[in-house]
Amino acid sequence: MKLFKKRTKDGTEKEMSFIEHLDVLRGHLFKSALAVAVGAILMAVYNKFIVQRILMGPTHGDFPTYGILCRLSQKWGLGNKLCMQEIHVKMQSNTVAGQFNVYFNIILIGGFILAFPYVFYQFWSFAKPALKPKELKNTRGVIFYVSLLFFLGVFFGYFVIAPYTINFFANFSLDSNIENIWTIADYFGTITPLILGAGLAFQLPLVMYFLAKVGVISASYLRKVRKYAILIIVVVASIITPPDMLSTIVASVPLVILYEVSIFLCARVEKKAALEEAKVWD
Repeated sequence: MKLFKKRTKDGTEKEMSFIEHLDVLRGHLFKSALAVAVGAILMAVYNKFIVQRILMGPTHGDFPTYGILCRLSQKWGLGNKLCMQEIHVKMQSNTVAGQFNVYFNIILIGGFILAFPYVFYQFWSFAKPALKPKELKNTRGVIFYVSLLFFLGVFFGYFVIAPYTINFFANFSLDSNIENIWTIADYFGTITPLILGAGLAFQLPLVMYFLAKVGVISASYLRKVRKYAILIIVVVASIITPPDMLSTIVASVPLVILYEVSIFLCARVEKKAALEEAKVWD
């Protein structure tokens, strides 16, 4: 990776100093923070709808995922195996500033999600000058694909992983005399990592693609460890979903598909590199 350069008044280019790099980075971070703040303001304006209908959605019996899975279960002749149980849980706030802290976290994290494409654009704008022309050629559309995968992951985390997790813990009981009473901080502290984590997990194909580009991994290696990767995916899915095979499959399949896409992309990188090397020798 080369050092960034700047154009001087006489038209020549010189390498930027470490302090100048920090100054450029500060500008990108400021723009990113401003975008997150704008997103947070939008979240604050529509906070009642966002909290009641979106973030608290998995606790409502009419949540879209529950109805869709139940209808599919009955359509496929599985009875009610995919139908979620009705959630019986009470919410409380047991600290003075509990609700305010949750509110602040909601609008901040929501603002980040809304501003993610622009935030990544700022990060990319900072890193882009350090790449060589050939490297830049291989990164066309990176902002679009990173943003697309992130939002797909967020939707998957919200509509699949989060409701399964909330439904499981809401109906899990050691004894019938024990009542589930959650704090709102614990509730949002549970679903937020699931949603953001899914958004980051969906970056797997792109991460594998770039690692293959620099020669860190190969398609053959990913195929070799495929069974272990699938085992880990299934174990994680079985932990966050109710204890039945169908629920585990529903949560596992998209992640397994992402892994297979990663293998496909790595294979393409290797094939392209082999063709380029053959041209050089010719």
